[in-house]
Amino acid sequence: MTVIGWRRHPSVPPAGPEIVKVLRDLPVSLLGDNMARASGALGLRAWHRAAPMAGTAVTVRTRPGDNLAIYRAFSSCRPGHVLVVDGGGETSQAVMGDIMCSYAEHLGLAGVVVDGAIRDVAAIRSRSFPVHALAVTHRGPYKNGPGEINVPVSVGGMVVHPGDLVVGDEDGVLAIAPSDVEEVVRGARAQALREAAALAAIADGTYDLSWVSGHERRMREG
Repeated sequence: MTVIGWRRHPSVPPAGPEIVKVLRDLPVSLLGDNMARASGALGLRAWHRAAPMAGTAVTVRTRPGDNLAIYRAFSSCRPGHVLVVDGGGETSQAVMGDIMCSYAEHLGLAGVVVDGAIRDVAAIRSRSFPVHALAVTHRGPYKNGPGEINVPVSVGGMVVHPGDLVVGDEDGVLAIAPSDVEEVVRGARAQALREAAALAAIADGTYDLSWVSGHERRMREG
């Protein structure tokens, strides 16, 4: 019998290495720009040594300050998954630390995203395994439950569904529905070329801002 609050659903298989590499090579800012600039988690920080993250979401919704469900979720994870934890934004107690993050790395996960607090940040900062979270505190978690695995969750105001492609870098964290990935990547690649051209123009002194006055006039006139 399924008990509400303790449900566990099967994980979506991890995405293939080709799309993962494509997403890791594109800045989160450009990917987000091509999702109407209205998507992505707010408030999360990258606590690891700089390294991009991309993988398939395994989601956890747990009671704030409690990590029993996260331990349960490890058995649902495979190499290439990103463990996405909805801890309700609670930052007074850490739900993950060095041991759990080290175990996640040992399992081959692509990273960890926590809508809550972590601890042992000195050890986490010494490694490149991606860990994104709201805050740091020394206070540890409870292990009482409840919690659910592979259900829709909210992380920094961003809804993440099991199987979404989750990307992260020093700018932030973004979830992309698999059906949208191709279009978002195409737009981000085109934008990367435009931005490279702008940087080249700045370097050679030909960067053109003549469009600003006309744009300002249109905005003022409505």
